[in-house]
Amino acid sequence: MTELNTLWLTETIRLREEHAGPLEDLEANRLARSAGGDLPSRIQRRALWLAERDGLATALNHWLQGARLALFVMAVLAVISGAGLAFAALGDGLHPVNVFWALGSLLGLNLILLLSWALGLVFAGEHGASLGRLWIWLSEKLARDAKAAQLAPALLLLLQRQKLNRWAIGVLVNSLWWLAMLSALVILLTLMATRRYGFVWETTILSADTFIAVTQALGTLPALLGFNVPTEEMIRASGDAALNIESARQAWAAWLVGVLLVYGVLPRLLLALFCLWRWKAGKTTLGLDLNLPGYAQLRERLMPTSERLGVSDAAPAQLHRVESGVSEQQSDGALLVAIELDDQRPWPPALPKNVSNAGILDSRESRHKLLEQLSRFPPARLAVACDPRRSPDRGSLALIAELARSASATRVWLLQAPPGQALDAERLGDWHVALQQLELPFADCAPMNWLETGHD
Repeated sequence: MTELNTLWLTETIRLREEHAGPLEDLEANRLARSAGGDLPSRIQRRALWLAERDGLATALNHWLQGARLALFVMAVLAVISGAGLAFAALGDGLHPVNVFWALGSLLGLNLILLLSWALGLVFAGEHGASLGRLWIWLSEKLARDAKAAQLAPALLLLLQRQKLNRWAIGVLVNSLWWLAMLSALVILLTLMATRRYGFVWETTILSADTFIAVTQALGTLPALLGFNVPTEEMIRASGDAALNIESARQAWAAWLVGVLLVYGVLPRLLLALFCLWRWKAGKTTLGLDLNLPGYAQLRERLMPTSERLGVSDAAPAQLHRVESGVSEQQSDGALLVAIELDDQRPWPPALPKNVSNAGILDSRESRHKLLEQLSRFPPARLAVACDPRRSPDRGSLALIAELARSASATRVWLLQAPPGQALDAERLGDWHVALQQLELPFADCAPMNWLETGHD
């Protein structure tokens, strides 16, 4: 996952907790503390674990897929729009082309919106272009994930702190207009290569000298790139009727193509590259604002005033599949722990010398204390004793999974019923199914040989 996506998910978690209240994050905080590092890295590690658990990481992937699809749709529309501009500018070829009407059709809307974007960038600061809002709206619709709706506000807030949203939107807007202008240029060249066009200019109140001056001024930059500019005689003659002289046709065609390239295609390309450069330079400065209340209140939970250094374990990908994050080199010893046993059975049983007893976990405090200890000193082998007379509820299974992730190897011991009692076959079957889903080995006999020696 990229650094931007990590910051994005972290900001999304902050907004979610700000609006809906704190999330259940005890395991996330414990794993973040065990991983170490500075406060921002711990906050991000905590947020990533919560995002994986609550489906926000998956929603982010859906949003990104929707964003790419929306971008593709908008790019196709830009290409079609550019082609439409070229067809509208040249017409069907049956009538002479008014060069300045054609130029207005090709560049008019583009230049107006370019000026609007530039003024908004300079004076308004955070400029929300309509194309940018359309892209975000389409991305959410195409994501088809209800949780993805929380991602767009978080991204905008994250980028606004460094004023990067203006450059991100600038890349989008100028790239789409560059595609439109490039499409118009290609269609323009195609039409001129396959049809014969005559060019004229018409006026009622302006003089021919005005058109000559404007034509030559607009052709100055294209002329530097090698494009032909109509001579004064050609321009004057075109004011009366479409010239049938081949050189005049080619001069007007080259002038029109050059003006479109210089004032339409190249400016959008250069602006898109400039915005991309500013975006990449600014992206390296992105970070968390630790002064925000949502992050400030995590300081004591993730950076306690006194903490012991220990071995860190990795968070699982999902709850129903247990994968130990502890290697054999990190772990040592064997441990037996029981979950919510009653007073009807004596505990603990006789244990070998190298097997430690972690007692019975029957309270929230005892669970947290043991999990903190295991995060620092993970055992090589862990046996978890459970009373199968109780139902395998979600809390017990989550605790077993979390304990298993803190050891190199784990086995579940399903205890026999006390004398005079019998186990319920259906409930015992529920335990078997649940533990199989967790992919944990289990048995109804004491795993003492395995705890002592590592094998049966």
